[in-house]
Amino acid sequence: MAELEKKLTYEECRLKRIEENKKRWQELKLTMLAEDVHNATNPKPSPMKKAKPTVRQEVDRSAVRRSNRVADKPPPNYKEVPIEPLGRPRSYKRKDLLNRVYAADEDRQYAIGRAEQLQSELDVDFPSFVKPMLQSHVTGGFWLGLPVHFCKTHLPKHDEYITLVDENGDEFQTKYLALKTGLSGGWRGYALDHELIDGDALVFQLVAPTRFKVYIIRVNQVED
Repeated sequence: MAELEKKLTYEECRLKRIEENKKRWQELKLTMLAEDVHNATNPKPSPMKKAKPTVRQEVDRSAVRRSNRVADKPPPNYKEVPIEPLGRPRSYKRKDLLNRVYAADEDRQYAIGRAEQLQSELDVDFPSFVKPMLQSHVTGGFWLGLPVHFCKTHLPKHDEYITLVDENGDEFQTKYLALKTGLSGGWRGYALDHELIDGDALVFQLVAPTRFKVYIIRVNQVED
């Protein structure tokens, strides 16, 4: 009987220790959880020192250090000045673009017809085409797109200088852009020098790989 009571007392003590351990573990977990929450909501400041704000001093850029070799010369002007890419520099007087005068449709077609008649009388050994003038060709952008099929067949496959020869034998050098199949630099000078207007029709005759003979049919010209 005494041995049974002893066993029961041991079992009761063991269960009691288990319950106490459970309570301590729960308390410990709650404490750790509370610390994690506190650290998440209140992060510790970084130990790095705060950088002092840099104070920039104003520099007088008007005085640039220059070589003694050019000190007595005026400072260079790097402002971009528009220039004529090719050809001789000229001074032109053009009307305001808002006051453009557009050719009547019947006058435009009449000039094209006369240009095609002239083209039919040229030597067939030299390829040619008719190009009616629009406002974009003779004012503003001064870009002259050429017939794509003609360019692919007869003109260089790369950018090249092409000479335009008028009916008086005067020559004008222009820049041909192969990818865009048109004339860029230098065309402006030709158009202004010959006073081309909307409605004129030009006949281009390729007399050499990079040389055009150009005939102008004026939209307001009376047929001889």
